Amino acid sequence: MRIADKQGIAALSMRKLAQELGVEAMSLYHHVKNKDDILDGLLELVVGEIEVPTIGGDWRAAIRRRASSAHRVLMAHPWATMLLMSRVSVGPAMMRYVDATLGCLRESGFSFPVADYAWNAIDSYIYGYTLQQLNFPFEPDEYAGAAASYVPEIDPVTYPYLVGLSAEVIARRHDGVHSLEFGLDLLLDGLERLRLQRATGQG
Repeated sequence: MRIADKQGIAALSMRKLAQELGVEAMSLYHHVKNKDDILDGLLELVVGEIEVPTIGGDWRAAIRRRASSAHRVLMAHPWATMLLMSRVSVGPAMMRYVDATLGCLRESGFSFPVADYAWNAIDSYIYGYTLQQLNFPFEPDEYAGAAASYVPEIDPVTYPYLVGLSAEVIARRHDGVHSLEFGLDLLLDGLERLRLQRATGQG
């Protein structure tokens, strides 16, 4: 994990790992099958750092804490989001994480299918938000300057709303900073309405 955090997942190889440990690469195969085995182990470590939602009580608060925790952990391990999205992991940490999430939603009144849709929608949002934050070309304090430099290139007749938004950022009436909480509130509010509709037989 230290190698991946410092140099990225592409830098991680059996040979590199062996060098870091001061052993021959072949000796690693007494402990792991291959690099895929190591990647699965890395995912287990990452997922193990994410707060598991409680079952029972305020489901929205529990899922919110889970989402915020996942984002913090994935930001701390910049390589992990893409790995998490591209691999099927069935280790005990992942199984516990998913089971607790489903349990939190299921015991709050969501059916199994809706609980499945819900946690996947939330995770898709977290992953996308995290990747955007990791790769966005400007820091928040650079937004106003960046907007000012790009505005002269935008035709206000063709793109009036882009120019309008840019003016808000330039004047610092809007910070332009992306908010995890904003999108999360929209998802949780929508899921709560759905839950109440199902509970009252309206949906």
